[in-house]
Amino acid sequence: MVLVLNTVADHEGAVGEADAAALPTLAGASRDDLKAALAGIGVPEKQIRMRTNQLWSWLYARGARSFDDMTDVSKSLRAKLAEAYSVERPEIVSEQVSQDGTRKWLLRLPKRGHELSAPEVETVYIPEPGRGTLCISSQVGCTLTCTFCHTGTQKLVRNLTHEEIVGQIILARDRIGDWPGADGPNDGGMIPDSLRKITNIVLMGMGEPLYNFDNVRRAMEIASDSGGLAHSKRRITLSTSGVVPEIGRWGEEAGTMLAISLHAVRDELRDELVPINRKYPIKELLEACRNYPGLSNARRITFEYVMLKGVNDSLADARALVRLLKGIPAKINLIPFNAWPGAEYECSDWEQIERFAEVVNKAGYASPVRTPRGRDISAACGQLKSASVKVRASQRAS
Repeated sequence: MVLVLNTVADHEGAVGEADAAALPTLAGASRDDLKAALAGIGVPEKQIRMRTNQLWSWLYARGARSFDDMTDVSKSLRAKLAEAYSVERPEIVSEQVSQDGTRKWLLRLPKRGHELSAPEVETVYIPEPGRGTLCISSQVGCTLTCTFCHTGTQKLVRNLTHEEIVGQIILARDRIGDWPGADGPNDGGMIPDSLRKITNIVLMGMGEPLYNFDNVRRAMEIASDSGGLAHSKRRITLSTSGVVPEIGRWGEEAGTMLAISLHAVRDELRDELVPINRKYPIKELLEACRNYPGLSNARRITFEYVMLKGVNDSLADARALVRLLKGIPAKINLIPFNAWPGAEYECSDWEQIERFAEVVNKAGYASPVRTPRGRDISAACGQLKSASVKVRASQRAS
C-alpha cells in the first residue's frame, strides 16, 4: 500500500498568510546571505557577526520555523526580520510513503525570471537500519539524456539556487523529525550523530550537479558547517555522469565523496547509455578519478553500474570492469534497473546480477547490489521526474 499525503494545505508549521509566503526566505541562506540581510534591515555593522551566528544556529542547528522561536534575538530585530523575510521551506505539492518506508516529496519552487509556472523537483528519503539517506536534486530536469534514466527525458528548466538545494535538507528534517527536541525536550543543543535520522546526503536526484557547480558547492558548505546542519563531508556524496573538467575542481573545493555513473565498459555502449561520454570518454573519465584529491582506500570512489538485461551484464563485461578500475580505490554499486513508462530496457535477471557481482567480488572490490527502494512510488534510482516543462524562447518572447 502506498500512502499519499496531500500536504500543500496542511504542511506542518507553514505560514498561512500570503504576504509572508511571498517574502524571500532565509532558510537555505549562507552566512554571507545572512550578513547582507541583516545589513539591509539596518543592523549596525559591529553587531552583524554576532547576529549572523545567532540566526545560523536557529536555522541550521535547531530548525526554527519562525523568527518568534529565536528567543535570544531581541523582539525589535525579530519584528524587522519578519517584515522583510520568512523562514519558509519549499512548498510541498505531494508526499508519498512507500511500503518500504521510503518517502518522496514533490516540491514547488518560486518562479524566477521569465518562468511561466513554478518549477518542481523531487527529493527522496530512504530509511535503513542504523542510517538514513537523503537524495537531493540540483537541477529542475537535466542537461543530459542518459537513455536508461527517467529524469533524462525531462529537459532542463533551470539550475537550483543554493538556498533551494539546502531547503530540501531542511524540509526533510522537518518532515521526519530530525531536529533537537523533535522527540523530546529541546535543550537547544545539536542532535547527536547516533540519533540522526538523516546520516547521509547524496546528490543523486534530478540533474547533473557538476553543471550547477557553484550553487551545489555553496549548498554543501552550508550542509557541512559544524555550527549548523553539520553533515560530515565523508557522508556527502556527489554523483556525476562524468563532467571531467570539474571533477578535480570539486575535490579541491568541496572535498566530498565522489560517485561516478559509469554503466558501461566500452565507449561505444557508454556513448549510447550516457551521451556525455562522447565528449569525455571512459579513458579521460578514469584518469580524472585516479587524480581525485584525497583519494585513498579510506576515501574510495563509488562506481555506479545499472544492470541492463542483455546490454551490459555479461561476465565479459564484469571482467572488463575489473580491468578498467585497476589501481583506483573503488567500490562498485550494482543497481538493478528500475523500470519507468516507456523505458526501452529490462532489468537483468537476479541470477545474472549475482554472477556479475561474484566476478567483481573475487577481484577484491566491494560490490553491493543496491536493493531497490521506493519503486512503488517511482522514487528509486533513475525514476525521478517532475511535471515541470521547459519554457521555450518563443513563449518568453510572447
